[in-house]
Amino acid sequence: MPGHIKLVKGQADPDPTEFLVPSIEVKRADQQKVYDSKKSVWVADPKTGGYREGLLESGDLEDPAAKCVVAVGHEKFTHKAAEIGKVNPPKFEKCEDMVNLTFLNDASVFWNLKTRYQAKMIHTYSGLFVVVVNPYKRYPIYTHRVCKIYLGKRRNEVPPHLWAIAETAYRNMLQTKKNNAMLITGESGAGKTENTKKVITYLAMVATGAGKKVEKKVSLEDQIVATNPILESYGNAKTARNDNSSRFGKFIRIHFTQSGRLAGCDIVSYLLEKSRITEQQSVERSYHIFYQLLQPYGDGICDGGLRAKCFVSNDIYDYIYVSQGKTSVASIDDNEELEYTEDAFGVIGFEDWEKFDCYVLTAGVMTCGGVQYIQKGRDEQAELSDTGIETFAGKVAAAFGVDAAAMVKAFCKPRIKVGTEWVTKGQTVEQATGSTGGIARAIFDRVFKWLIEKCNDTLIDPSLKKANFCAVLDIAGFEIFEYNGFEQISINFVNEKLQQFFNHHMFVVEQEEYVKEGIDWVMVDFGMDLAAAIIMFEKPMGIWAILEEESLFPKATDKSFEEKLKAALGKLPVFLKPASKTDKNAHFGVSHYAGVVNYNVTSWLEKNKDPVNETVVELFKSTSTCQLLKHLWRDHPGQPTITPKDDGKKKKKGGGGKTVSSVYLVSLSELMTTLYSCEPHFVRCLVPNTHKKPGDVEPPLIMHQLTCNGVLEGIRICMRGFPNRMPYSDFKMRYACLGQAEIASSSDNKTAVYALMDKIAFDRERYRLGHTLVFFRAGALAGLEEGRDELVIRWVRFIQGEVFKRVRSRVYEKKRDQRELIKVAQRNFRKFLSMRDWGWFVIIQKTRGMIGMPNPEEELRLLEEKANATYGEYKSALDVTADLESQMGSLKDEIGAMSKQLSEEQGNVSEYTDRQAKALSIKAEAECELAKQQNILVSEEDSRAQLAGEVKAHAGSIGAVKKDMGDIELAITKVELEKGNKDHTIKVLQDEVGEQDEVINKLNKEKKHLSATQAKSSEDLASAEEKVAHLSQVKSQLESTLDQLEGGLDKEKKSRANLEKAKRKVEGDLKMAQDAVADLERAKREVEGVIANKEKNNQLLSAKLDDEQSLVAKAQKNIKELQGRVEGAEEELEAERQARAQAERQRSDLAREIDQLGERLDEAGGATVAQVELNKKRESEIVKLRKDVEETNISSESVLSNTKRKQGDAVAEMTEQIDALQKMKAKIDKDKTIIMSEIADARAATDEVLRAQASQDKSNKALLDALNATNKKVDAANLTLGDYGMSKNKIANENSELLRIVGDLDNNLNMVAKSKSALGAQLNDVKALCDNEARERQLLLGKFRNLEHEVDGAKEALDEEAAGRENILRLVAKAEGDAALLRQKYEVEAVAKGEELEMTKMKLTARNTEAEATIDNLSAKLTQVEKAKGKIQGEINEMTASLDQAQVVNATMERKAKAFDKTITEMKGKVDRLSFELDVSQKETRNISSELFKVKSAYEETALQLEEVRRENKTLSNEIGDIMDQITEGGRSIHEIDKIRKRLEAEKLELQSALEEAEATLEQEENKVLRCQMELSQVKTETDRRIAEKDEEFAMVRKNQAKALDSMQAALETEAKGKAEALRMKKKLEADAADLGLALEHAIAGNAETQNTIKKYQLQVRDAQIKVDEESAAKSVAADDKVNADRKAAAMQNALEEGRALLETADRQRRSAEQELADTNETLAELGNVNQSISAAKRKLESEFNQLGGDLDEMSNEARLSEDKAARSMIDAARLADELRCEQDVAMCLEKDKKLLEAQIKDAGARADEAEVNALKGGRKAMIKMETRIRELESELDAENRRNGDIFKNLRKSERTIKELTFASDEDKKNHERMQALIDQLQGKVKSYKKQIEEAEEIAALNLAKYRKVAGALGDAEAAADATEQAAAMRKARARSASLV
Repeated sequence: MPGHIKLVKGQADPDPTEFLVPSIEVKRADQQKVYDSKKSVWVADPKTGGYREGLLESGDLEDPAAKCVVAVGHEKFTHKAAEIGKVNPPKFEKCEDMVNLTFLNDASVFWNLKTRYQAKMIHTYSGLFVVVVNPYKRYPIYTHRVCKIYLGKRRNEVPPHLWAIAETAYRNMLQTKKNNAMLITGESGAGKTENTKKVITYLAMVATGAGKKVEKKVSLEDQIVATNPILESYGNAKTARNDNSSRFGKFIRIHFTQSGRLAGCDIVSYLLEKSRITEQQSVERSYHIFYQLLQPYGDGICDGGLRAKCFVSNDIYDYIYVSQGKTSVASIDDNEELEYTEDAFGVIGFEDWEKFDCYVLTAGVMTCGGVQYIQKGRDEQAELSDTGIETFAGKVAAAFGVDAAAMVKAFCKPRIKVGTEWVTKGQTVEQATGSTGGIARAIFDRVFKWLIEKCNDTLIDPSLKKANFCAVLDIAGFEIFEYNGFEQISINFVNEKLQQFFNHHMFVVEQEEYVKEGIDWVMVDFGMDLAAAIIMFEKPMGIWAILEEESLFPKATDKSFEEKLKAALGKLPVFLKPASKTDKNAHFGVSHYAGVVNYNVTSWLEKNKDPVNETVVELFKSTSTCQLLKHLWRDHPGQPTITPKDDGKKKKKGGGGKTVSSVYLVSLSELMTTLYSCEPHFVRCLVPNTHKKPGDVEPPLIMHQLTCNGVLEGIRICMRGFPNRMPYSDFKMRYACLGQAEIASSSDNKTAVYALMDKIAFDRERYRLGHTLVFFRAGALAGLEEGRDELVIRWVRFIQGEVFKRVRSRVYEKKRDQRELIKVAQRNFRKFLSMRDWGWFVIIQKTRGMIGMPNPEEELRLLEEKANATYGEYKSALDVTADLESQMGSLKDEIGAMSKQLSEEQGNVSEYTDRQAKALSIKAEAECELAKQQNILVSEEDSRAQLAGEVKAHAGSIGAVKKDMGDIELAITKVELEKGNKDHTIKVLQDEVGEQDEVINKLNKEKKHLSATQAKSSEDLASAEEKVAHLSQVKSQLESTLDQLEGGLDKEKKSRANLEKAKRKVEGDLKMAQDAVADLERAKREVEGVIANKEKNNQLLSAKLDDEQSLVAKAQKNIKELQGRVEGAEEELEAERQARAQAERQRSDLAREIDQLGERLDEAGGATVAQVELNKKRESEIVKLRKDVEETNISSESVLSNTKRKQGDAVAEMTEQIDALQKMKAKIDKDKTIIMSEIADARAATDEVLRAQASQDKSNKALLDALNATNKKVDAANLTLGDYGMSKNKIANENSELLRIVGDLDNNLNMVAKSKSALGAQLNDVKALCDNEARERQLLLGKFRNLEHEVDGAKEALDEEAAGRENILRLVAKAEGDAALLRQKYEVEAVAKGEELEMTKMKLTARNTEAEATIDNLSAKLTQVEKAKGKIQGEINEMTASLDQAQVVNATMERKAKAFDKTITEMKGKVDRLSFELDVSQKETRNISSELFKVKSAYEETALQLEEVRRENKTLSNEIGDIMDQITEGGRSIHEIDKIRKRLEAEKLELQSALEEAEATLEQEENKVLRCQMELSQVKTETDRRIAEKDEEFAMVRKNQAKALDSMQAALETEAKGKAEALRMKKKLEADAADLGLALEHAIAGNAETQNTIKKYQLQVRDAQIKVDEESAAKSVAADDKVNADRKAAAMQNALEEGRALLETADRQRRSAEQELADTNETLAELGNVNQSISAAKRKLESEFNQLGGDLDEMSNEARLSEDKAARSMIDAARLADELRCEQDVAMCLEKDKKLLEAQIKDAGARADEAEVNALKGGRKAMIKMETRIRELESELDAENRRNGDIFKNLRKSERTIKELTFASDEDKKNHERMQALIDQLQGKVKSYKKQIEEAEEIAALNLAKYRKVAGALGDAEAAADATEQAAAMRKARARSASLV
């Protein structure tokens, strides 16, 4: 397991970075990994058992049943989609927290762990887990340098590490003052113990790093190191996977003080593997201490050597218990380990006798394996004749300090108690050997627990107060072996509980995060996922209860235990049949969270009993010379002869008959209680491979451990929620590139992120937005990453292109400049060649060097002046130095004189300073001596007080001891006398026995055959007669008792039969009612579905209508061509209208039939036969209606086919159909309102009918209650229709379950009738329980007397403490007198220091003044802040006023929204105009394109002219060169050449300026032409785009119209179906018509009452308004309290908002909210004066009151309905309360019957006690019958328990229905709020439509402006082209004239 590396002393800790964080190179390599987001997948690798990556070639991963083809290299494999997992993007390679993986599958989890492990990073997070993989190598990750990295850091700030979890636990403990626990689990060899050590080391370093070290005590880390060798020697052993495996669990609590300082530590052990002491497998070894005792290092520990002291040899194979497997381990040196163990005993503080007793007892346990018993003759009696010191039995007895013969006798013939007498029982060899092993295991177990207690005593510092603790739980993980027995099921059940604890804690934390972030989430208790298995273990007749019960039966076997398990638990889904491949003899399987485990129950009962021979224990307690052995067995009762004991069966466990499972369950419950009170942290350790090779992994092994450790279970839970999350800042930084404008559109994070996600079409179901975080479902981040990667790749490529462009442009510019410079150099060289012979050029070249040369004479003059100036300064400096030297001599003389005078004066001062120093030293010495004497005095006083107390204590104890000694001496004399008498009698009896034996032998030889036969016959006859008499007496007694029981059972049967009859009758009525209600509900749902479809179609049509009206203008062009087709369509529409009229007639028939159904309702009240006939009639009517529907469907399909054939051009038909649709929409709306009103009336009427029937007919109460409940569920089904089907299935299942229970009850009653004669056998257990209670009562009385004695001792100690206190007070008075003397002395000496105090006082006054100044400054700032605060308060008031105004404006805007239809018609006209303008603009673009072609041709002509001008310019330049050559060659004079040159240059400049002007104008023209082209192209693209969009819109309109026609046809079909269903419903409702009238009258009366109540409420509102006006008058009085009131109002406003956010969770917190409500009522009483501050909100209330006045009429109907629902809920609640009371009465009756049975059982017990004495003589057959009867009665008791459980289940169901009713009422409120939200959304849509229309207008205006701009630009371009042509012509003329000149 990882440990810190071994360092050289003084060397610095190595860098741990590469072991914590992946390097840059590794990250770069990971990012370059080949990855395809859609094709990269994981598939299973059958060779290695792991996974390999491949590419998906075909198949759908979304369909689990689909087959997919995956290519891995050159091979292809076919898998199901469920077996394939997606690969995570490279961004998630080596992810630190596996929960953040976007694809959370098994392969991704394994790959992440594998890559991190092979990169030397052994720690990985998995949600709340930290997974630690064993590296099998030392890494530098547990050094002090790493400790500094994690100290004070949060978990998310540092890389994954075990110490990050430890730091979190430590800081959490300090902050929350709550205990923390770290749960470390894993398989053997995973490194649990090493990680536990590292956690303790870190906590020790953190908690002791800042404190001072105490010299006398070692640190906690050193103490733990000292305890480790001892605990590892006695608790660790070699296993198949680990050479040093801990075979026990430990819970280490490290205690801290309030400030976080270490205060101690303690250890609690769990589940020591005791079976390893006596047996091991071939590859395993027992505990290390057995092998250490035989090592040579022990020879020097004590005199004679350790082996001689422990009575052991040097050959391990002499001891069978510890030599069954391996006897040596290569990686462990037992001799060195013994040395460590010996040193640890010394460090911890064990005394020598304790240490050697521990060694000797351990050796005795090991030696017990060599004791071999032999069989005595033909008997089965075990014996052992040789018990010498050299034998194993003698060595064992010597080690235990008892007599060997007595010990062997106790093992072979233990004593048991029969009645009131002690008798010996013979043991077989097998039983004696097993008893010896049980004693050995028990001794070792008690030694181990004693060692832990001793270690705890040393690890706790009693001087420090313990505040909290950080605990570490090191326990084995879930185990699935080839053979799974009692040990495996124990540890697996512990892990089941721990996993449930983790699931509960994990998602409580996760869901609290969701709630805190404001996410809409329904709380889920994932801890209940494991409840089935845990309940199976813990329930009253579960596995543990059955095991405990079978362990108490003497004759129970493994087979009976197995059969009982299968009979009681065989029907549970988690209790499975054995299906093990490795253990063919497995008996049953259990479905755990980590998989199915098959268990073998062989020897479970024996292991659970863990029997101990009580005779041997009594021998240890009474005769052993080993003090430690007596101490270990002090709590065991043994077999004393003084107090009465139980019937001393040898297989009772020490400590009051406790079994292993009972102790185990108690310790487990204590552990879970401790953990639930702590804040948990989870560590999971993994074994990477079985051959301990670093960096190597075995995939099946790792996946098995991940399953067993619950890592995959935790990931499964995370998949249910939102595992990926990131803050808004990180989200914006990373994904803002997907939509910059959307992110910048709003300062609100939620709004901006919603805008971004909606833009990229990211489904809102895949993410949630919290207050500070963005939450993603598993796999959602991959989509965002793909989009971001595409953008990043495109941008990187663009940047690369820009960089390459810049690099190459620099090279290009350099080459270009070089070319230009070459031209310049060539030109200058040519000029030099041409002018080098020119005279003036020669003169200029020669005189150029002399230009700017300086004058040498002037320079010399300046230098001379400078030298004179510097020399004068030097001379003055010399004069000054001379004067200073003369002054310095005189000063030296004065200094000498002053020094002499000072030395004389200092001599006098030194004497005074010496005296003062001596006085101070004397004073210090005196004070030191005084302190020493005072300390000595205090210590002496303390010792004196202690001695006095000890003398008193010893005086009392000595007297008691003397008395005890006297009594003991008397008792010894008496015992010796009795011993002599007994010896004499024994000798006499032995002689007589010898003589009798001789006589008997002689007689046996003479009369062997005859005497034997006669004796047998006579004895058989006598015994048979005695048995007959005894059995007749027992039979008479039992028959009398059983007759009484039979009478009770008959009564119970009759009552049960009556109850079952009534129950079946009610259930039959309930079924009939449920069927009727189901039919009604089905009809109602179908009608509502039809209405909903029609509403959806209307909405679609209304939405499409707006789009289609924009196309009407264009569609009018084709109306003339399609008039012929329109006529045919009109005929078809006329047919449709006729069908509609027929449907209306059917609806009126339906109304009439509903009236008839109301009349038939009374007839169908109670007759089931009539109901069946009605059902048949209804079914026939349904068949007829279905035929009608099919005919209408056929006719409608024919009509639809005709319309499709005739719909050649859809535009004309749409125009006509729009009008028809509008008319049909109006009709449908009217029909809809009528149907809804009828449905509402029918609902109210049915409710009234149900209430009337409930009040009139009590006999049908259950039926009416069920109907009311179903009606309630129908009301709730508007939101959740599926709940009704689930509840119906649940009721059916319950009904079948009840029927099954009835059958079981009948069977049980039959069994009870058959097994009456065996009831008395159960009374033995009752008597035993009574005896146990009496014994426990006596024990409690003894404890009470001991406590009284201790109280008396405590009182005496209190008196002694009072006397000591008086002594201490006297000492204190004396010390105060000494202090007064010292104070006087100090005051005398303090006069000299008064001046110093005055100086300090002045300094303090100065500081005080400074502090006052700062206080003044701060007060001034405070006044400024208060002023600013007042300003802010005024601004707040203004803002509230503006808010009121804004609300008023908002109300007006909502009123204006009603005029939306008018604006739509106006916009339609505008759209028509825009379409016309678009056509015009298209024509103009065609004209512009022709003009553009003309402009292009003109531009080409101007370009040709420009080229001609350039050619002419070149010819002119050539002519100028020729002229220059002619001038130079002609040798003209300089004057003429200058004139010619000037003239030519002037002409040249003119030409150049003309050329430049021409080029500039051409460039301008080119630019203009280009602009025109660009604008024209833009206009073209814009027009083309708009045309394409319009075409697409027209196509979409055609498609939508076709879809609308299809939907209309479907609506007609559904309407026809609805008619048929309505007819069927009408038939059913005929019987209700008579009662509907009465119900309507009741409803009218209730409506009148509600109207009266509404009027009362209006009067109350008016009164409240008057009160508000009166309170507003007191506004001026509350001016002073305004500031505080505003603050409180703001706080209350915030609280109100939070309350609204938490409204959905308030139902679950009702109980806590009631207490909070009481508190808030008190605060409201205190805040009565605050109501005056509400005056500011008066204006808002007035506006809202006006609005509410308008809404009141609308809400009155809803209020009436809600009141009806509330009344029904009250009736249901009363019904459920009645049911609850009935169930409670039934339970009370059952309890009374149970008490009567118990009383009868007690009476029978009294009778059975009398029968027991006689039964012991010869009643084996009766006992067998009794045992069978006991088992039958137990089964009956189980049946009764099941009945009670069913009754309690019914109670819980009734309570659940009450909660559902309350929830339904809350859901009604939520529905109202949702409707209000829908209204707001529709208003928002209206506003958005307005905005779209405005934008369309703006776009049209922009297009017009662009068109006008283009037209103006074209005119300017034409004028410019003409001007350029004229200018070019002028330049040509000038050029020609210049060339001629």
